[in-house]
Amino acid sequence: MSDALLHLDRQLFHFINTGLSCAFLDWLMPMMRNPRFWIPLYVFIIGFCVWRYKKPGLILIALLLLAVGFADYTSASIIKKQVQRLRPCRDPVTSANVISRAPCGTGYSFPSTHATDHFAIAIFLSCLFFKRWKWVLPVAVFWAAVICFAQVYVGVHFPVDITCGAVYGALVGLAFALGFKQLQPRFSA
Repeated sequence: MSDALLHLDRQLFHFINTGLSCAFLDWLMPMMRNPRFWIPLYVFIIGFCVWRYKKPGLILIALLLLAVGFADYTSASIIKKQVQRLRPCRDPVTSANVISRAPCGTGYSFPSTHATDHFAIAIFLSCLFFKRWKWVLPVAVFWAAVICFAQVYVGVHFPVDITCGAVYGALVGLAFALGFKQLQPRFSA
């Protein structure tokens, strides 16, 4: 990463992590990044797809799980280990000024696996349901973006980490959605 981009990334991190600090976001953002907080949504998606679409719904959920599993594994176990970027809370330049609102984490920072996973879910579902429900795309992208923002706000990722994670996750979600459409060409949401 170029020095100019690295500097801009650190400045933007500092602005989000400290400059936007307020009691409401201090309360909300740690919850937004917690996967357990989203369990009711995940259960609803699974239940709705199986109830509404039966066998194609089961295939949809299987491919969604494969998309998230692939995104998660490649992000956390391959890309992070190759890049080895330190988290802001461990980075020698930024760590002294980080407001840590969540545990720092033991792994590397780039890309954000939260961003990768949630954008894979958002784009996968958007690709399959957009034709019938136009609102799915903006809602799903907003949901994933809030989770990404929370990663920076709580001090565990830089903006470039979440941006690249989001782009990678979106590509994974798109690829698996196209795969689902190949398996279920007559699927209509």
